[in-house]
Amino acid sequence: MLKGVLFDMDGLMVDTEKLYTRFWIQAAGEYGFDMKPEHTFYIRSLAAEFAASYLQGIFGEDFDYFKVRDRRRRIMYDYIEQNGIEKKKGLDELLEFIRVKGLKCAVCTASNLRRTERFLKSIDVCDNFEAFVCAEMIAHGKPMPDIYLAGAKALGLDPGECLALEDSQNGITSAHAAGCITVMVPDMTPPGEYEKSKVYAVCSDLSRVIDVIDELTKQF
Repeated sequence: MLKGVLFDMDGLMVDTEKLYTRFWIQAAGEYGFDMKPEHTFYIRSLAAEFAASYLQGIFGEDFDYFKVRDRRRRIMYDYIEQNGIEKKKGLDELLEFIRVKGLKCAVCTASNLRRTERFLKSIDVCDNFEAFVCAEMIAHGKPMPDIYLAGAKALGLDPGECLALEDSQNGITSAHAAGCITVMVPDMTPPGEYEKSKVYAVCSDLSRVIDVIDELTKQF
């Protein structure tokens, strides 16, 4: 029986993936690396331990992942301080529906807790969630299942009782491996055959997830 919903954050609730792409490319360029959008797409939600080796495999061992990431964080932080961030379509509607249904809610994100709280407070949704599971709280990040296992546990639920909402391949791999009912809400890229094989449904925006929850709750 469906009892909880686990939310990714970047690209799902906040429209930040386009900013990550822009500022990863800018930061890497400042260090002399010709990063392309497709490189940033691959590392969406990917834990640092995997992203660092992936990017070094492309740009060589001279690519200092953590130095470039720190620069990306600084320039992205400055941009957001001046311009804010956008809320993804349908989020408020979905959260209200979940509240009325009496389902539990948690955030399972590759971002750290400080950034997660800052972003979600800025779009006025932070209080909708009972738990936050962030990058620094688990041994292995996405695409490993740890974060979704921890998210379900934080709500006192089994993973199979939870709907996981994701926009990226790495997040979908993580949620599916944890045993969650996984739904993709695409952001920067459309679902491929891999993603389609791992999810219960693909929704064009968060408001469409309401129909999925209705369908799932009627099955029991």
